[in-house]
Amino acid sequence: MSSITGEVETGTVPRSRGAWLSDSLWLWTRVSIAGIGGPALQIATMHRLLVKGKRWISEDRFFHAFSYCIALPGPETQQLAVYVGWLAHRMIGGMIAGGLFILPGAICMMALSVGYVTGAESQLGQAIFGGVRPAILAIMAQAIIRFGRHVLYGRWMIAVATLAFAAAFLKIAFPIVIVAAALTGICAGWAGLHVERGAAWRIDDGTAASHRDELPDHTRPSAAQFVRSLALWLALWLTPVIALVAFCGMGSIYTQIAVLFSRVALMAVGGDYAVIAYAAQQVVDSYHWLSAREMQEGVAMGEMVPGTIMIVTQFLGFMAAYRDPGQLPPMIAGAFGGLLATWVTLAPCFLWILVIAPFIEGLRSNRLLNSTLYAVTAAAVGMILNLSVWFGIRTLFHSVDAVQYGWLSFDMPVFSSFDPWALVLSVAAAVALFRFRLGAIVTLFGSSAVGVVLSLLGLMG
Repeated sequence: MSSITGEVETGTVPRSRGAWLSDSLWLWTRVSIAGIGGPALQIATMHRLLVKGKRWISEDRFFHAFSYCIALPGPETQQLAVYVGWLAHRMIGGMIAGGLFILPGAICMMALSVGYVTGAESQLGQAIFGGVRPAILAIMAQAIIRFGRHVLYGRWMIAVATLAFAAAFLKIAFPIVIVAAALTGICAGWAGLHVERGAAWRIDDGTAASHRDELPDHTRPSAAQFVRSLALWLALWLTPVIALVAFCGMGSIYTQIAVLFSRVALMAVGGDYAVIAYAAQQVVDSYHWLSAREMQEGVAMGEMVPGTIMIVTQFLGFMAAYRDPGQLPPMIAGAFGGLLATWVTLAPCFLWILVIAPFIEGLRSNRLLNSTLYAVTAAAVGMILNLSVWFGIRTLFHSVDAVQYGWLSFDMPVFSSFDPWALVLSVAAAVALFRFRLGAIVTLFGSSAVGVVLSLLGLMG
């Protein structure tokens, strides 16, 4: 065990603190930038660079961390980055990993948000988004297939995913879906149902056996460390929220942004797309800060920037504050609202990992805990599928009606508003992704170019 950082010794970790810090900064920047295109690609990138490449952690620990992060509120890719950084290099490693996973995307999203409010309504802007939205639908389909193949390990998990999709489609509250899934997992654990975690991800090339899998000293739970970390990260997360409530009141748009996205950080369990689904439900249906079309375009921009796709919350906060700036200039208000939404949504990622992970590491072999994690992960697949259906309906149809049947409700497309060119572009994007294996970025830019051409020809409104 290294006396400097406490990392797992594998023969690849730099010896000096300076070399370790430089290596970490460069590596996590690579992870963030190389993962443009959605959570599945980002997780695969981390697996390739950190497990197969640097060998900072073992295969088993990586997939246990992945399952744990899926079961947490918030984006699993961001939390997995913090988790791996913490496992390898203590708290400072987790902060570097998480910070660099956010920073490039935050810079890009701020630039895109400014560009959006200044040019999205132009003919060129509408043409670009008209091409991008169908491509996003294909990318989401690819993410569901990859994600589902990697985390659905048995028939009972497929059943949980199916029921979660049905519940989300009927707009049953997210917490109810997650609690029901967790209870199902507990019952599955008591019943002795067994699955093999991570089998679809594993490539047995002989490298996994070379990992040392002992617990480093800093991963062992400590009551004193728990209290210190809890106090620190709760203060960092909630101080801006409490200050805004105290000084601005609940009527302020900034207070509403802070409270809403703090609730998103707490309630939206099941990974990046599940968080987006919950956030979309709130900002479109409850707060009416954005239209469904603007939410789609925000998701499209989130797919095009580095790091976690949850940086789309910056766009949502930007738009809400830009339209209700109070005494501030709209651009300044938008920038503040966007950064505030980013902070209160992503700061809890550090809390969940750096406070609770030491206790989870000691329970990797606990069957009841693992079956609960599996069930919540399965429910996340269903909620991601529901988000894709929500997105797809609004991509392929110009009009959507809300249907109420008793205490249940769901979205029904107006079939006369069907957009055939959106379907053509979605199919073409799917062929590019699945048949020709083009990357998400190439597909997005190609689809946006086609959208511009169709608009110039008068074929796409």
